[in-house]
Amino acid sequence: MCLAIPGKLENITSELDEVFRIGSVDFEGIKKEVNLALVPEAKIGDYILVHVGAAIGIINEEEAKKTMDALKLMGEDLELESDSPM
Repeated sequence: MCLAIPGKLENITSELDEVFRIGSVDFEGIKKEVNLALVPEAKIGDYILVHVGAAIGIINEEEAKKTMDALKLMGEDLELESDSPM
């Protein structure tokens, strides 16, 4: 299963040309450098989906927040499962 995490593109940190760019993305306080080659139309302030260090799509803020909330719930469920005795 593949999982893409939403984050907000804060700035472009490296730019070879308009396609080959690296950007700083904020994942609710965690900042990572992300390859933007697959989303050349992404601009600062956009919410993007990131998989294995590469942005794979642009989504709106509402969808980004819904997705992050769902991921948090999944994480809480996994923590509860791992705490239960066997």
